[in-house]
Amino acid sequence: MATGGNLRESEIAEFLARNGWSTAQRTPLNADASTRRYERLRRKANETAMLMDAPPLESPPCPPGADDEERLSLGWNASSRLAASRVEAFIAIAGHLTRHGFSAPQVRADDIPRGLAIIEDLGDDLFARVLERGANEVELYAAAGDVLAAVHREPAPFALGYPGGEWPILSFDTLAISVNLELFIEWMPKRDLDMRISDSTRLRWERIREDLIARSDDYPRALMLRDTHAENLIWLPRREGVARVGLLDFQDAVLGWGEWDMSMLLDDARRDVGPEAREAAIRAYLEGTGGARETFDERLAVLGAMNIMRIMGIFARLVVRDGKPRYDLFQPRLRGLLNTALLHPALGELRSFVEASAPHLLVAA
Repeated sequence: MATGGNLRESEIAEFLARNGWSTAQRTPLNADASTRRYERLRRKANETAMLMDAPPLESPPCPPGADDEERLSLGWNASSRLAASRVEAFIAIAGHLTRHGFSAPQVRADDIPRGLAIIEDLGDDLFARVLERGANEVELYAAAGDVLAAVHREPAPFALGYPGGEWPILSFDTLAISVNLELFIEWMPKRDLDMRISDSTRLRWERIREDLIARSDDYPRALMLRDTHAENLIWLPRREGVARVGLLDFQDAVLGWGEWDMSMLLDDARRDVGPEAREAAIRAYLEGTGGARETFDERLAVLGAMNIMRIMGIFARLVVRDGKPRYDLFQPRLRGLLNTALLHPALGELRSFVEASAPHLLVAA
């Protein structure tokens, strides 16, 4: 009797054979944070492609029109409006990006029911890796700012087609933001025992959280790619214009905010972004969108603080619940980023809350 692993391997072998890659050399890449994984395929004449293996095992994505109660009952993906690693989400959003001249991987073949796809191989030159080798940080971050401006200039679609259907582009709404912010207040105190969260503190937090969400509702929306940091951008210097930046891991795109994507780029948990590179990215973004600096700075602070707190909560959960202590290594950098964001006058009440409940977070690590 075939085991689950053997059955999956048989499905992959059949899929590769059906699409002309049966004799390809297969090299697994680093594991993805989700149930998705990748292999590099190499066949005659040194031709390469990528196998995306994304079995539909996660809790379901959010059905359009689902109310809050239904979403909460369905689980994290529906509540947070994540794509549940669905191949059709990747295909739909990749098609949108490539039609507008961006370097998203082109999809060469797919088997949506089985969660398989063969996609273009954009190479290994992730921003994070080429920067480690001494690439010009200012040049790369300016290019990223330019690309994000171009993505956000395009009218945000409400749905995008894929073979056999349409993928909805849903709003990153009150419930989605709330459950993400709750990660901070739920998981950080379990890891950081110096945090003081009483019943009254929690009530204060809920008021501040609702105020932040209400404020963000007034900000103009854009197609938010959601995970635009140096580990998901590829440097393609032989291409021109916005195509010089390869885009990965965009299947969770929602109707959100450009400044959230910019926070993901600049408030990077895994690497320090130099002040010159940060400024170059912001200048390129504002030149590309026509935005005003003062308005941008406020939105970046508000959305960035929420995003940073979300990530701190996720990493605390990974340590406490999932037994992955390496994520503790990123908390000092996140503390510094949060401290910087909270210096903005628009966040006085949130800063006061942190000073009361976790003052050590505002001390240089």
